[in-house]
Amino acid sequence: MFAVHLMAFYFSKLKEDQIKKVDRFLYHMRLSDDTLLDIMRRFQAEMEKGLAKDTNPTAAVKMLPTFVRAIPDGSEKGEFLSLDLGGSKFRVLKVQVAEEGKRHVQMESQFYPTPSEVIRGNGTELFEYVADCLADFMKTKDLKHKKLPLGLTFSFPCRQTKLEEGVLISWTKKFKARGVQDTDVVSRLTKAMRRHKDMDVDILALVNDTVGTMMTCAYDDPHCEVGVIIGTGTNACYMEDMSNIDLVEGDEGRMCINTEWGAFGDDGALEDIRTEFDRELDLGSLNPGKQLFEKMISGLYLGELVRLILLKMAKAGLLFGGEKSSALHTKGKIETRHVAAMEKYKEGLANTREILVDLGLEPSEADCVAVQHVCTIVSFRSANLCAAALAAILTRLQENKRVERLRTTVGVDGTLYKIHPQYPKRLHKVVRKLVPSCDVRFLLSESGSTKGAAMVTAVASRVQAQRKQIDKVLALFRLTREQLVDVQAKMRAELEYGLKKKSHALATVRMLPTYVCGLPDGTEKGKFLALDLGGTNFRVLLVKIRSGRRSVRMYNKIFAIPLGIMQGTGEELFDHIVQCIADFLDYMGLKGAPLPLGFTFSFPCRQMSIDKGALIGWTKGFKATDCEGEDVVDMLREAIKRRNEFDLDIVALVNDTVGTMMTCGYEDPNCEIGLIAGTGSNLCYMEDMRNIEVVEGDEGKMCINTEWGGFGDNGCIEDIWTQYDMEVDEGSLNPGKQRYEKMTSGMYLGEIVRQILIDLTKQGLLFRGQISERLRTRGIFETKFLSQIESFSRILQETVKELAPRCDVTFMLSEDGSGKGAALITAVAKRIQQAWKEN
Repeated sequence: MFAVHLMAFYFSKLKEDQIKKVDRFLYHMRLSDDTLLDIMRRFQAEMEKGLAKDTNPTAAVKMLPTFVRAIPDGSEKGEFLSLDLGGSKFRVLKVQVAEEGKRHVQMESQFYPTPSEVIRGNGTELFEYVADCLADFMKTKDLKHKKLPLGLTFSFPCRQTKLEEGVLISWTKKFKARGVQDTDVVSRLTKAMRRHKDMDVDILALVNDTVGTMMTCAYDDPHCEVGVIIGTGTNACYMEDMSNIDLVEGDEGRMCINTEWGAFGDDGALEDIRTEFDRELDLGSLNPGKQLFEKMISGLYLGELVRLILLKMAKAGLLFGGEKSSALHTKGKIETRHVAAMEKYKEGLANTREILVDLGLEPSEADCVAVQHVCTIVSFRSANLCAAALAAILTRLQENKRVERLRTTVGVDGTLYKIHPQYPKRLHKVVRKLVPSCDVRFLLSESGSTKGAAMVTAVASRVQAQRKQIDKVLALFRLTREQLVDVQAKMRAELEYGLKKKSHALATVRMLPTYVCGLPDGTEKGKFLALDLGGTNFRVLLVKIRSGRRSVRMYNKIFAIPLGIMQGTGEELFDHIVQCIADFLDYMGLKGAPLPLGFTFSFPCRQMSIDKGALIGWTKGFKATDCEGEDVVDMLREAIKRRNEFDLDIVALVNDTVGTMMTCGYEDPNCEIGLIAGTGSNLCYMEDMRNIEVVEGDEGKMCINTEWGGFGDNGCIEDIWTQYDMEVDEGSLNPGKQRYEKMTSGMYLGEIVRQILIDLTKQGLLFRGQISERLRTRGIFETKFLSQIESFSRILQETVKELAPRCDVTFMLSEDGSGKGAALITAVAKRIQQAWKEN
């Protein structure tokens, strides 16, 4: 019993001594937590450089956009082909994705060798070899009669401008085929496939193996948004916010970024981490100075690192009694599979002895312990470095999502991760230590990245089919030039109809005279009060105009119009307006001042003079009773009398569109059209008096308020009306009225989009066919969302230029709104009144 204890003590002491000896020799390879956190921060900085347009060209970590915009949602189905080129073997795969909802995949595959003379020969011959292998597979599986989409897993850095295109940046690993760099590999393979006339295959997606891994795992776990390869080479990808990707147009949604992290350190960022053994290995590689991070991590290099260390230790007399064998001097004699075998928990030492003997060495027990520990340090450093970079990606995901705790899944593949007995456990532990606020699940990709390429293709195929169906719906809204010219002609006819005395009363485009007969000339001056009613807010303004310098100063206050007031009685509405005026006058200290007032009233009125106008009908959600047909100026005067606190000189009743034209006309005398594109939609313009049959006189001009929102109420534009327009109209407060406004104005555009989204969701084209309660809520999709997505003003200006090519039009934004315009109209009216009195 004593002898057994003695032997155990001896072996324990021996092991301890050997471990200390190796630790001293390889102390540079043992990385502290602080060092790993520092490496993590360095990698975060490299990611930023790679994503930014200005710094990307010089960035070592290229952060390549993959144009993979979505992960599988379970609705994918069909038959797909997949190729995987990039490792020690080349694989062809047929993937059958089950009917939607079942998430079931059937696969048949075949491996083909990648002979050295092919992968290091002529590029054309490489792609012809791949096409020949694909043709052989399709013949074997009886697929040549089918037209099939294909996904290509290509495990080398490529610059992509779309999903089905990729220009090779550089070969890595053992590939060196000539004439491929800087060419599109999809085009090269497509050309090679054309040699086989009986093969009908479309390449829909070019996928990096890392992206393929992420997509494979995402099919089983929708939380998967990171893919990592730790095999022959190493790399990672993740889903990045589009708003952070300078290299690709657009800000909405996310895109998978292929980091190409194997090149981390190629710019010298890791020089303090690299050891003499890393430098010696790099000098003897196919690509010196390149992929330096990969050379410290991946399976292609770990065995060679161990060999270089053992050789130096033997030369220093620290191993094998100073003896070396010819095998120990031979590059590539120790492979990563040997490293994995030597680190096995129970049989590791026995495996170590066997491997060393096969190398022509005569190891002692102490040598075996030391060699096993060398393997541990080399593979542990690999896991540590991998963990530091992965932790940087997880931190970025957490920051992008703005969450305190991140829940995510990392899909992992690669021979080193799969065959090394300790590697996964070490990697997981270090990642969790570096990012304690992330709940990370590691999911092994059982089927490899080739299935992932098929999944990317399946997703691309699904999105393509959905896009066609969505485009069919949206085609209803894409008006041809012929349709626009037809609308233009019908609008012109309606304008003429509204100006004629005989047809004016029946016109849907009302063409209302405003009795505004002049634009500001710069001589206007004085203090004016302005009211602005046209939406859910009511504004009272004090406007001070100084002559000569075209200077305007404004003071205003905004008051809410409650829904109960909007849809109550007319008396209640105008009493509320007068209450707001009283509050403003108190606020400004102007009670009792006899100020001239301009009233912007943004609803269709039939005016009898500049200060008289009968309401034709409410729009924009207003429904106050006892107002339609009444003079709104008289109603305001009556409310002021009821208040009996102040008196005002109501000089002008103004439509908001006219107010907009006058505001801009004060700055630019050439302005003779006013356009409102807001809650409602309307236009006014200066018309020759001789064309306005409903007003006496032929001299000069008068502003006409078209009230074009009613265009189409007679059915003249039903050919461009869609089912969605009908649904919005039927659900509105005024069905059958203001049809043109309902197709163009802010009050309705968001609702049209909501109706489209509901229809597309019912068809299973959006949101996995699930209509949320919020989406069912009328008015939930606001027009402001559209303005964040699309630029309306640009489209408006381009279309006007196309349809009126002989008109040189300048669009001027009315910065101060229609309230200022009402004051200017009042000032112009007072100026004209004064001139008339003087004459």
